[in-house]
Amino acid sequence: MSQSFNTTFAVNKTPQQIVDAIARPEIWWNELIEGSAAATGDEFGFHMPGVHTTKIRVTESTPGKRVVWHVLDNHFSFVDDQDEWLGTDVVFDIEPGAGEETTVRVTHVGLVPEFECYEVCSGAWTHHLNAGLRALLTTGHPAPTTAEKAAEVAAEFAAKAPAASK
Repeated sequence: MSQSFNTTFAVNKTPQQIVDAIARPEIWWNELIEGSAAATGDEFGFHMPGVHTTKIRVTESTPGKRVVWHVLDNHFSFVDDQDEWLGTDVVFDIEPGAGEETTVRVTHVGLVPEFECYEVCSGAWTHHLNAGLRALLTTGHPAPTTAEKAAEVAAEFAAKAPAASK
């Protein structure tokens, strides 16, 4: 049986500082995000025309320990099976480590290698978690997807679409 996508990194921040950063995905993931991810029950999402639309609910936010996002709705322009992300969970587990280091383990439960989107999605998560969340926590300068970047990505996918359908 396949494993869900996961990655781990450590930063010199308190567990609560990490939970607070996770709650601001518009700062580190995608500037197009609308809604809130600050508390259990909050919902947020974004629309990247021609590429990705998603709606997510925060189903758990345990101070300094864990955040869970549940995917309510999702659409990718580049896969046939639009149910791949539906009902999956993005889990952020935060654990104090040695000294001032805190470990962040992110698992997208249900995002498995058998999925058509796995290669693109796992690469995107790796980018957003490192250049976005980790960068926010370590340098204060994250690189979220901007409207301009979303347009570039949409153009790239559109250019590849005819070749992929042949």
